[in-house]
Amino acid sequence: MALMITAECINCDVCEPECPNGAISMGEEIYEIEPSKCTECVGHFDEPQCVQICPVACIPVDPNHTESRETLWQKFQRLQAAASA
Repeated sequence: MALMITAECINCDVCEPECPNGAISMGEEIYEIEPSKCTECVGHFDEPQCVQICPVACIPVDPNHTESRETLWQKFQRLQAAASA
């Protein structure tokens, strides 16, 4: 499962630097999460760091991008391999 940022986002800028995969960036109006880069911090941390730090709790699971923990782990491995290539 990838996460998503909802319209409740206040653009506080705290989530973007916390993402170990660089999946969070500024969109047209609010921050957005790129599903192909989001592993919910699997491989890095026990819990998604953006969710932990968000002051308005606007980062739920994206129902359009459901993935198992194993799939998230495989995505983490692909992203790490691409980063070191």
